[in-house]
Amino acid sequence: MGAQLRVYKRRIRSVTATKKITKAMEMIAASRVVKAQRRVAASTPYATELTRAVTAVGTGSNTKHPLTTEVESATRAAVLLVTSDRGLAGAFNSNAIKVAERLTERLEAEGKEVDSYIVGRRGIAHYNFRERVIAQSWTGFTDEPSYADAKQIAGPLIEAIEKDTADGGVDELHIVYTEFVSMMTQTAIDGRLLPLRLEEVATESSAGAAAGTPGGIRPLYEFEPSAEDVLDALLPRYVESRIYNALLQSAASKHAATRRAMKSATDNAGELINTLSRLANAARQAEITQEISEIVGGASALADATAGSDK
Repeated sequence: MGAQLRVYKRRIRSVTATKKITKAMEMIAASRVVKAQRRVAASTPYATELTRAVTAVGTGSNTKHPLTTEVESATRAAVLLVTSDRGLAGAFNSNAIKVAERLTERLEAEGKEVDSYIVGRRGIAHYNFRERVIAQSWTGFTDEPSYADAKQIAGPLIEAIEKDTADGGVDELHIVYTEFVSMMTQTAIDGRLLPLRLEEVATESSAGAAAGTPGGIRPLYEFEPSAEDVLDALLPRYVESRIYNALLQSAASKHAATRRAMKSATDNAGELINTLSRLANAARQAEITQEISEIVGGASALADATAGSDK
């Protein structure tokens, strides 16, 4: 029984140490997610208004720009997948990867060749393990992304969509990331960045104008020096802002998922400690009972031996 009690005590010490670590990680994630939420809230209006500005140029002119012109028979597409550099976040990374795989399957079913661009070590490891080709990857900033990181990612993507497919370019640019809905809900989603769907954004903006809200698009514009020059200037900023917002959304979602996962681990460790404590108490009680039985048995035997010698 003594050996069993020592095993329980050793396991209790081990689980207690683990509980302290998971509790600390939960508190760190909780502090980071608040900061990440603020950055998401600050970047979203800029990305939204910039999208409306690009749409205004696209719908207010007859210019055929490669970044706003729909390709009739697209043959090649790029998919940007945003994951994290670290794990311990539940199903955060696996959900984003699943959405990216479904998107890739859908694009391939449409007859398009897909180039994969990956952000985060978890996504890279997933693709490398399955020996899938990665066009380009980025790591080291997923917890606290900056606009410079988004600009670094946007550069080769814009370059790819400006090229002809014969020269290694793409016709479409899609992005997969995790949208931060609330502290308890984060949803992996996919969307097409380029070519920009002008009709959808124009409809939303026109509805806003009809309702008396700011941001509505007027039907006629004059552009200086030209609509094409304006698009050349705006569209890179549009791609960078959308990628930056996606990075921030994913960072906030990752911290929220880590907080939830670490809280669950801390709670499970507490329950395990209670269970082990009960087992240790039972083992100690059994050991005490056995010792008492041995003492009583020894005393009884001694008394019988003494009584026999007296006769």
